[in-house]
Amino acid sequence: MISVKELTKRYARNTAVDHISFEVEKGQIAGFLGPNGAGKTTTMRMLTCFLPPTSGTATVAGFDVLEQPLEVKKRIGYLPETPPLYPEMRTVEYLTFVGKLKGLSGSELRQRIDSVCERCAITDVKNKLLGKLSKGYRQRVGLAQAIIHNPEVLILDEPTAGLDPKQINETRELIRSLAGNHTIILSTHILPEVEQTCEKVIIINKGKLVATDSVSNLQSRARGVESMLVEVAGRNGDLDATKAQQKLEQVSGVSRVVFKERRENRSVFEVESCKDQFIRGDLARAVVQAGWDLNELRPASVSLEEIFLKLTTDQSGEPAQKAAAAGDAK
Repeated sequence: MISVKELTKRYARNTAVDHISFEVEKGQIAGFLGPNGAGKTTTMRMLTCFLPPTSGTATVAGFDVLEQPLEVKKRIGYLPETPPLYPEMRTVEYLTFVGKLKGLSGSELRQRIDSVCERCAITDVKNKLLGKLSKGYRQRVGLAQAIIHNPEVLILDEPTAGLDPKQINETRELIRSLAGNHTIILSTHILPEVEQTCEKVIIINKGKLVATDSVSNLQSRARGVESMLVEVAGRNGDLDATKAQQKLEQVSGVSRVVFKERRENRSVFEVESCKDQFIRGDLARAVVQAGWDLNELRPASVSLEEIFLKLTTDQSGEPAQKAAAAGDAK
């Protein structure tokens, strides 16, 4: 649905986007991440035909952004970081205006206005001036204008900026509900939002692509070794956490065992393997053979924030372009 190949944008001596390539399949929600100044907004402006690329190609819904910009614009909904609102217009007037620009009219236009007002929870401000609305309401009106023509592709730049926690959850649910019928690129600085909403993550730094993969695959690569959370319980009375830790340390292939917490007669440990060692089965057997109950054995998660910082910063604090795995870079 979205295909980007060697896309580049230069301004005089400054290269804002440097030969990036990625694809987003139909119906996917892709999180587009990067530090401030990484080139995210420039990339989105090229995809929405607001800026022409210096070189490279990009197609949206099968149409080239440089050669067929009008066809692309018919098929996308765009919410920039600052919603494009006219403060002197009322909400319903503004949505009517945008709908007509998108080719809607008559009963279809009225139905779409009612539908997006309900979905974006702005029905109660339909007749209010946009200039009098709170930031949260303005953000939701911006989202409503992006989806009013039911586009195939949505490009959202910070769609939950300025919303309260309840509104953020409602917006996340709305975005998730749009997946499948719509292909979505979501740019945000709220990394837990990406973990909860997106199937795929695209990370750029200083204009270069440093990673593109699913969240789970990025977490697996970031670990490098297998890291497991193990919850052990004593069958008769309290569990001796020290003995349990020693037993886990003796398992073949284990490099490190860290005591995490105690829950009544249960103890939780984080167990890390040596490189290229698969330890789950041996851990389970060791606990059972010791006469304890194995309550839980699961991979220890790595937060997207940790992955993001690892991919965009090296130990000296400089951008870490070489952190990308083979196949993720241009």
